[in-house]
Amino acid sequence: MSLKAQISEDMKNAMRAKDSARLGAIRLLQAAIKQREVDERIELNDTDVIAVIEKMLKQRRDSIAAYESANRQDLADVEKFEITVLQTYLPQQLTEDELNLILEKVVVETSAAGIKDMSKVMAAIKPLVIGRADMGKISGLIKTRLG
Repeated sequence: MSLKAQISEDMKNAMRAKDSARLGAIRLLQAAIKQREVDERIELNDTDVIAVIEKMLKQRRDSIAAYESANRQDLADVEKFEITVLQTYLPQQLTEDELNLILEKVVVETSAAGIKDMSKVMAAIKPLVIGRADMGKISGLIKTRLG
């Protein structure tokens, strides 16, 4: 079953269960997917859907930071719940050890020598970890490794 089909099925199940919070989060996801399909006039595959989910996750994390700094824990909790719903559609996350192995392999393959080669390493590692690791975390690991 494709990721889009799974999301549609989960939306139907949330409607049947009258789970309005989960239903709202899934509807936001479906709207973002549909918006991208309409804007780009394409049918999104699973990789594209994962990219949409990752973008939404980043937006939610940024919102949580803003809400918590403004002492609006109620709004931050809503965003945290949406993050848990969105994360169910991502593939299994890589462990720290797996990330380090992939990073070492990419550094060797790209012959990266210093921080100036960071963009080259990021470009090579991104397709290998898309949806399975936070790119911000990977950026930090690359800086540490090359710095």
